[in-house]
Amino acid sequence: MDIETVAAYDQQAASYARDWLEQDAPSDMYALLKQYFTPGLTADIGCGAGRDTAWLVANGFQAIGVDVSQGLLDEARAAYPGITFRQGSLPALDGLQRGSYQNVLCETVIMHLEPASISEAISSLIALLRPGGTLYLSWRVTEQASLRDKSGRLYSSFERELVTLPAGGLCDVIFEEDVISASSGKRTQRLIVRKKTT
Repeated sequence: MDIETVAAYDQQAASYARDWLEQDAPSDMYALLKQYFTPGLTADIGCGAGRDTAWLVANGFQAIGVDVSQGLLDEARAAYPGITFRQGSLPALDGLQRGSYQNVLCETVIMHLEPASISEAISSLIALLRPGGTLYLSWRVTEQASLRDKSGRLYSSFERELVTLPAGGLCDVIFEEDVISASSGKRTQRLIVRKKTT
């Protein structure tokens, strides 16, 4: 992950956690997860302060949260002490067992990577899935040049093909949309793919 982005989340973890909890719940995303995820081990990659991991657990999924920011993980563990949260970083996701997850959620995370790392990150996310497993992936769209917000977080501008090409022969696209997020109010692209069984 981008070093300045991680530093911003670490330094302002409590503020970000509060902001996310005060936002409207991402009901549109949750409806998609209910429709496309199936029972089984589930990883929330880039879980932040744990809101969506907690939703997954409350809705019957055996879910863990993974984030690179120690500050955000501290917030998640304090808010949801019964849920497992661990540290991990895209693109490599070292320490997570490949081929063992039925579902992987990665909500608005990959735009914090440099474009050169995005394809590797997608390959790592897909590698976590069991055959027949489902990946929900979304990213905030930056329409012109990459930029940083006032906190220093990177928002990369990149072509959709950086995301879809790594999935090519391994997954089938089962849902795709370009939408204004109900939670953040920002333009977001969503892609749901299912890993082929053969």
